Order: sequence, then C-alpha cells, then structure tokens
Amino acid sequence: MEAQKSEKSWGAYIIWVFAFGYFASYVPYSALTKALTSGSLGGTQLDTFQILPGSVMASLVGMVVFISAMRWWRFAHHFQVGSLTLPRPTKWTFLSGLCSGLIIVTTTLSYTIEGVSIVFAMLLMRGGVLIMSPVVDRITGRHVRWFSWAGLALAIMALFVAFAEPVRPGTSRFAVNVLLLVDVGVYLTAYFIRLQFMSRLGKSDDPRVTKGYFVEEQMVAAPSVLLLMGLLALVLGGGDSGPFYLLREGFVSIWSTPIWGWVVLVGLFSYGTGLFGTLVLLDRSETAFAVPVNRSSSVLAGVCASLLLYFILDLKLPSNYQFAAAGVILVAILFLSIPTLIKKKP
Repeated sequence: MEAQKSEKSWGAYIIWVFAFGYFASYVPYSALTKALTSGSLGGTQLDTFQILPGSVMASLVGMVVFISAMRWWRFAHHFQVGSLTLPRPTKWTFLSGLCSGLIIVTTTLSYTIEGVSIVFAMLLMRGGVLIMSPVVDRITGRHVRWFSWAGLALAIMALFVAFAEPVRPGTSRFAVNVLLLVDVGVYLTAYFIRLQFMSRLGKSDDPRVTKGYFVEEQMVAAPSVLLLMGLLALVLGGGDSGPFYLLREGFVSIWSTPIWGWVVLVGLFSYGTGLFGTLVLLDRSETAFAVPVNRSSSVLAGVCASLLLYFILDLKLPSNYQFAAAGVILVAILFLSIPTLIKKKP
C-alpha cells in the first residue's frame, strides 16, 4: 500500500521532471541552431537545409539508443517476418509520427529565419498551441480544470504583450516574414492533429499504453523526415544552387567541414526536446494543463538561449516586449505548479 502511495505521489511530479529535461535540451538546441545559421560558430555560416540532414540523422540515432536502453520496444505493436518479431506503428501512431516529423523540421527552420529572434518565434508557435489546447480537450471529452484555464489565459496574455511592441514607421504590424508565417502555420496544423491522437490514444493510466504510443510515434518521426529529405535531395538536388542543392550538401559535404560536430549536437539536443516534450504532453493530465507546462518550458529555454548568444557570441538580444512576454509565461508556469504542490502536501 505504501509503495502504491509513493508511486502515485511520484506520478504527480514526474511531469515537472520531464519539463526540466525539455528545458535543459531546448537551451543548447535553439542556441546552437541560431549560432550555426548566423555564422558565429567556426566561421562557417550554414543554411537550414544544410543543417537538417545531419541533425535528423543524429536524432534518429538518439531515438534508437534511448528506446533500446529503456527496453521499450516491447510496448509497441509487432509483426512477424519469418522468425523475427519487429515493432510497428498503428495507422494512427503512424500519422502522429508524421506530424511529429513536421514539427521537427518547422521548429528548426523557425530558429534560422533571418531577422526573427528565438523568443519571438517561440511566442508565436507556443502561443498558438496553447490557444488550441482547451479546444482539443473539448473535442476529445477531457475535463479542463480551473487552474489550467488560468495558466492558459496568462500564456495568451504573453502574446498580446509581444505584439504590443511599436512597429517601425512605414511598416505594418502584420508584415511578418512570409516564410515564418508558413512555417508557423504548418507547425500549428501538425500539432493540432497530433494532440488529438495523443489525447485519445496516448494518455492512459496504464504506462504500457503510453510507452507503446511513444515508441510507435518516435519510430516514424525522424525516419520519415530523413527519407523525404533524401528523396528530395536525390531527385531535385542536382543543380548548383537552391534549397534542394543545399539539402544535398547537408547529406554529402557537411561532414568535411570543421563544424559537423555542432550539427550532430543540434540533432542530439533536438531529440532531447522531442523525447521530454512528448513525455510532458503524454502526461495523464488534461491537454490544457500539459501543453502550458510544455510550452512554458520551451519559452523559458528560448530566453536563456538568447541571453547565452548575447553574452558569448554577441548576437542581438530580443526586444524588451518579447522579454516581458516571456515574463508573463514565467508567471503562468509558476501558477500552474501551485495546485500540484498544495495537493501533495502531507
């Protein structure tokens, strides 16, 4: 009985452990990505498409090593090939994995767009997911607790603070980089679909179900992105310029540069964000609670990454409005932690 009580108590706090892992992975992931595409590491400036192949390869290796070390392959569905029994996704976890792959690509891309700070990109992407989280709960029939609504309201307030920043004369408030708008649109669509699959199929009181969902989604995400990029590079990368040429360079030439190790680190930390971020979202709590915890961790990581880039590499800081918006996010995560801490007091 005492062991069950201890396990239940630990289960209430585990989401915060995962959130810290997400934060600790996101700081170096976003900082290194921005530094590589600004030419601040090794004197070589890389394009997003040059970074993606190597980083996704590293993420794939990280996924295989982690799931194998944890011995979680057994929780997935399996199929028989001769005398071999191999893990496989269901059609739903396959679709969720494809969405997760899109999230990997669009997240990395958002931190490489010229003139867009890490914090601003995060506020747009994370704020959009926060807004949709209670909608997902309602669609999937989950109850949304009052403090989740309060934390959600604070997170939305952060977006208003960010967009309250005065614009330069002669420019429009909505004249945002078109590439960023497309990138955020794809990101939010992928997350909207993925969160519904997670809420319906992945969130469970049975840890075997949750681990099975995690494994099946992860075994699709990175491989599907890598396969697609490989096909595009092979078929369309034959010229001497353009994004598909750069994609081919990412597969072939990046390994002869002195900064290939940084690209690998981007991929490993990227997998860390996918690992811990997914475990946060798969927590048994409602989506409107898990999503703010997940999003707040990444926004705070973006602030820390921006500060590191400023102090170490002398890159431009985000605006005061963006820092203020991140401060509101900090209040949101502190507010969300209070009910759990009070509930578990002896």
